[in-house]
Amino acid sequence: MDKPYSPAVDRNKGPIFEVLKDYVMEGTRLLEVGSGTGQHAVFFAEKFPSLTWVTTDLRENHAGINRWVQEAGLKNIKGPEELKIGVDDFPKKPFDYVFTANTLHIMSWKEGKTLFKLLGKRLREGCLTFFYGPFNRGGEYTSESNQEFDKSLKEMDPRCGIRNFEDVVKAMESFGFKLLKDHEMPSNNRLLVFERLSK
Repeated sequence: MDKPYSPAVDRNKGPIFEVLKDYVMEGTRLLEVGSGTGQHAVFFAEKFPSLTWVTTDLRENHAGINRWVQEAGLKNIKGPEELKIGVDDFPKKPFDYVFTANTLHIMSWKEGKTLFKLLGKRLREGCLTFFYGPFNRGGEYTSESNQEFDKSLKEMDPRCGIRNFEDVVKAMESFGFKLLKDHEMPSNNRLLVFERLSK
């Protein structure tokens, strides 16, 4: 099979790295929820050579991730592990960071809250979670392109859709996190950074 390819990943990986480099320390472990094509894993694992980057996704996406990972030949990429929110638990080893890009709007809100609960259960004090993607503000779209994107998502599956920033923050707080920073990103996206508080 040909390697899967996402033009969006090629566009956003550089700006995301500019944010992550201020938070991610070498010699640590990061879990990626929803690795998609595997492009992010390869790019960031090369940028952070002593960070262990663990890929996860639905089983049907593993072959594509493996193509990217095997071709890159980087020893600090692990997985892919099977992870379906609401069905599977995180891999058992401890993680310092969790990163996920463009996943909250393709999950149902119920699945999103299940993910938040799992983060609160599995991450210890001081661990960070990064959510990248589009978010609404006060129930309103932040751009016409986001509104059109949300419409296309709901046509695909009514349970999908761009999430409200305030709802995500409130839900994460209920599971023991605080918002550290809301980073503005290109193309009407954000990168939200949450820290796990003491249990």
